[in-house]
Order: sequence, then C-alpha cells, then structure tokens
Amino acid sequence: MPVQTSVNTRLRGIVGSPFLASLLSFSIGTVFLIVLTLFVEQNFRLNPGVWSEPGWIWIGGVLGVIFLTGNILLFPRIGGVQTVIMPIFGQVLMGLLIDNFGWFSTAVTPVSPSRLLGAGFVLLGVVGTVALGDWLTKRRHPEQAKPVDPTIYGWRIMGVVMGMMSAAQAAINGHLGVVLDSAIKAALISFIVGTVTLLLVNLIVRTKWQFDRSLPTPWWIWIGGLIGALFIAGNAVIVPLVGAGAAVVIVTIGLLTGSLLIDRFGLFGAAKTPVTGVQLISLGLMIIGILLIRL
Repeated sequence: MPVQTSVNTRLRGIVGSPFLASLLSFSIGTVFLIVLTLFVEQNFRLNPGVWSEPGWIWIGGVLGVIFLTGNILLFPRIGGVQTVIMPIFGQVLMGLLIDNFGWFSTAVTPVSPSRLLGAGFVLLGVVGTVALGDWLTKRRHPEQAKPVDPTIYGWRIMGVVMGMMSAAQAAINGHLGVVLDSAIKAALISFIVGTVTLLLVNLIVRTKWQFDRSLPTPWWIWIGGLIGALFIAGNAVIVPLVGAGAAVVIVTIGLLTGSLLIDRFGLFGAAKTPVTGVQLISLGLMIIGILLIRL
C-alpha cells in the first residue's frame, strides 16, 4: 500500500490532479479485477439476497475513493511514514468502535482491558513517531530546529479520519463478500463504485486532462491500481488461511516496513528521510498494541 501511494503521488504530479490520478488508478484496478473474476469465479452473477441488504453495503467504494485520494494529498505533505501511521491509528480506533457496537453487521466484541491497553500502545507509537523525534532534536540541537507549519496538524487529523473510513470500508466489503459468497466480487463492486464516483467528481470539478511531458514518466506510474487490486485480492486469500486478527497484524507490519523503506531510500521519487531510532521504537510499540487488540 505505501508503494501504491508513492506511485499514485508521482502520477498526480504528471497528470496535475489527485482526482484524475485516482480515477486512472481505480480504472486500472477495476479492469484487473474483472479479469480476475472471470478466471476465478467464471461469472458475474450476484446472489439475489444482496438487493435486500441495507444501502450502506454499496458505499465501500466511495470510502475507498476518499482513502486513496487523501493518501495522494497527504504523502508530499507529511511523508511516507506518517501517511501510513496516522491512518493506522484511525483504523484501530474505528475497528474498536465497530467491534464494540457491531456496526456493519459484524460480530460484537466488547472493549476489554487488553484491547484498551493495546490502543494505548498504538497511541504512544503514533505520538513517538510524529512528535518525540522533533522534540528531542529541539532539546539537543536548538539551532537545527525547524519551524513547524501549523497546517501539518490538520493533515495529520485528516489521516486519522481517512483511516477510520478505511476500517469502515473493510467491514462493509467483508459483509458484502459474505452476502455474495465471493470476496473477489465484493472487491470488484467496490472498485466499480469507486470508479463511477471518481468519474462524477472529475466531471463536477471539470478536471482538465493534462500530461506534463517535461517530467520523467517511468512505466511504474501506471501500476497503482494494479497494486490496490492485488491488495484487496490478497486479503481475500490471506484471511481464510491465517484468520482476520493475524491478517491485520501481518498487513500492518508490511505497511510500516514499506513506508520506512520508501522514506529511507527515497523510492518512487519520494524525498529521502532518515529513519531514526525513536521511529523504530515507536513503530514497535504500535505493533505490540495491534497484537494486543487483534490477537
């Protein structure tokens, strides 16, 4: 997922609009999922029972649009690591709420002391990653301290809200997959809804197609949608094998590792940002917290 965000951010720089970059990404992902559905399911039939389900069962794609487009906006402003960890914090918060209240037809799992402790570890990890490193730098080397742009706090809050929407999308798509008896068909519907939503958004804001030929256009700028579709399809394979709780932990470790590598080595056109010991310790606290919550 951090690779997809980096790729789509680069694509946005070339086409000039985050909405157009998201539309291209969703469209490519939709085509891939259509082909995957043909190979795996061999039909596009929907179970009749889906039409008697509540209306929210169809909005997963809209939430996916907000998450994907928001990541494109966040990445150049707060960096790869924070673009991953702020939504993770939002996902943890929303996950606890969904489990506790049984939203989106999920099984009720009351908040327990161990889950609250896990949430506390995640919060400590977020604070450590976001603020502790800057605070230590100011204490040790006041002359190196850079003024903080106050708007960055708004972008960080936006990241948390986006993470909450992502958790809601996962729950909605999970229920849709149960109703359809196919996680791949659920992913395809989510991508189709997202593509139509982005098409309407681009029409409403009158996005103009532009292609900046002065910028390098490596082949990988077009694979963001493919990566997103593989992520959805991969979850459909992993969850039945290892369970939902373990899958969340595995995916989170992948998210954090990918974001650290992209920041450390400046992959996919990202600015190089050294990885500090404080960050590594903070990310470790987040993983411990997620283990307590999910397992």
